[in-house]
Amino acid sequence: MTAKEYEDSRAGYDDHRQLPSPQSQDMGYDPNFVPDSVKSFVVHLYRHIREKNVYEIHQMYENSFQTLSERLFKETPWPSVDAVSLYVDNDHVFCLLYREMWFRHLYARLTPTLRQRIDSWDNYCSLFQVVLHGVVNMQLPNQWLWDMVDEFVYQFQSFCQYRAKMKNKTEHEIAILKQYDQAWNVYGVLNFLQALVEKSSIIQILEREKEGLEQFTATDGYSYDGGSNVLKVLGYFSMIALLRVHCLLGDYETGLKCLLPIDISQQGVYTSVIGSHIATIYHYGFANLMLRRYVEAIHEFNKILLYIYKTKQYHQKSPQYEQILKKNEQMYALLAICLSLCPKNEMVDETVYSQLREKYGEKMIRMQRYDDEAFAIYDELFSYACPKFITPSAPSFEEPLVNYNQDAYRLQLKLFLYEVKQQQLLSGVRTFLKMYSTISLAKLASFMEVDEATLRAILLTYKHKTHAVDRDGKTVSNADVDFYIDDDLIHVVDPKIPNDMVIISCDRLSSLKG
Repeated sequence: MTAKEYEDSRAGYDDHRQLPSPQSQDMGYDPNFVPDSVKSFVVHLYRHIREKNVYEIHQMYENSFQTLSERLFKETPWPSVDAVSLYVDNDHVFCLLYREMWFRHLYARLTPTLRQRIDSWDNYCSLFQVVLHGVVNMQLPNQWLWDMVDEFVYQFQSFCQYRAKMKNKTEHEIAILKQYDQAWNVYGVLNFLQALVEKSSIIQILEREKEGLEQFTATDGYSYDGGSNVLKVLGYFSMIALLRVHCLLGDYETGLKCLLPIDISQQGVYTSVIGSHIATIYHYGFANLMLRRYVEAIHEFNKILLYIYKTKQYHQKSPQYEQILKKNEQMYALLAICLSLCPKNEMVDETVYSQLREKYGEKMIRMQRYDDEAFAIYDELFSYACPKFITPSAPSFEEPLVNYNQDAYRLQLKLFLYEVKQQQLLSGVRTFLKMYSTISLAKLASFMEVDEATLRAILLTYKHKTHAVDRDGKTVSNADVDFYIDDDLIHVVDPKIPNDMVIISCDRLSSLKG
C-alpha cells in the first residue's frame, strides 16, 4: 500500500470515539489506546522503512503524520511507544524513531513536563548512540533527518530557558533537576553533534566531492547503491546545528568555523530542505552581523529573502510554512540593521529592497540619525530578530532562586548596542569624508573641533570598525566610504564590492545615490 492509497483508505473515516474533545486532557489521556488509523500508519511506515522506500516514507512522514496529528491528536499526545511496539515487531530502532516524532509532536502541541523533557533527552541519546555505534541500514528522507537535528537543538534551547526560570520552581522540580543534572548538558549536546560530524566523515566526503570523487550533493545525500544515508546526512546537518548552538551561546566565530566545510555560495544538501536552507543563512548572516562582517551578511540575507519571495507559494501547505514566514520577517529586520550600519544598498535586489522599504523604510531613515530614538529602533529590531540566547550552565541551588533566562539576551543586546554607539562616534568623520575627494588632516581636525592626534585616533578607529576578517581569513572592508593618508593628506576612495555581490539596475542607481 502506497502513502496515497493509505490516505485514500482513511478518507471519510469518521470514528468519533477516537476524536479527543477539548476537555480530553481533563478527562484523562489513555496512552495505551491505539486507534485503527494509527495501527495502519505505524505498520506501513515500518514496512516502508524496512524496504528503504524513501518516497513513501516521506509521504507518510510529511503528510499522513500531520493529518493524523491534526485530526486525532490536537490536544493529546500520540499513543505511547509501548502501545504501538507490538505492531512493529518491537523493533528497537523504529521505536526510537517513533518516540522522536512523539516528543516532537508533544513539544509542538502541548507543554512538556520536566520528566518528559528528560525522557526526550534520553531518547535522543539512545537514538544517536545507535546511529554512531550500531549498524543503521536505512534510508530516511532528508526532511526527517533535518527535523531530527533541528528539534534536538530546539529542545536543548527550550530546556535551558525552562531551567533558567527558577523563581517559581517547586521542591519536586528542583529535586529532579539536581538528580538529572546531565540531561541536556551543553557538553553532551555539542559532543553528540560533533561525534555525528566526525563519525560520518562528512568533511572528507565534501572534500572528495570538490575533487570529483564523490556524489554526495548530486544525490542529495542518498545512497542509491543499497547503503544508508542516515549517518552521512545527520553529520552534514549537525554542522548547521553546531553553528546554531554556538550562536545561541554567543560564540559566533566558532559557529562559522563549524560551517566552513559547506560551501554556501553553491547549491547543496542544505538547500534541499527549506527549513535547513533558511536556518543556515539566518544563523550565518546573524553571526556575520555580530562580527561586523556586514557585506557578507547583506549578501546572504538578500539571496535567501529573494529565494523565499519567489518560492514561498510552493510551501503554503508545508508544516514549516509559519516558521518560514517568521524567519523571513526576522531576516528583513536583520537586513535593515545591516544596511543602516553599512549602507550598501546596491547589493540588494530590487524586489527585496522594495519589500524592505515597505517594512522598515521609515525606521531605517531614523536609525541613521544615531540619537536616542535610533537606539530604541536598533533595540527593537535586534530583540525581535535575534536568536533566543541561552545560559547553558545549571543554577546554583544553594543561592536564592532567581530567574536568569534573560541574562544571555541582555548581554548580547548590550554588546550590540555598544557597537552601534561606536558607529555613532564615527558618523561625523564619515559625513565629512563623503564631501571631499582629498582633505588635509589639519582641515578635517578643525571641522571636527579636535586636535590632529585625536583625529588620527578617530581615523584609525574608523579603519578598524569598517574592516573585518572574512571566512577565508582575508581582511575585507565594510565601509561605504574609505580613505588612505599620504603626507598628511587624506585621499577619499570608493570601496570596491566583489562583482558577484553587486545587484543593481541602472534605473535604480540614481535613486540610491540620491
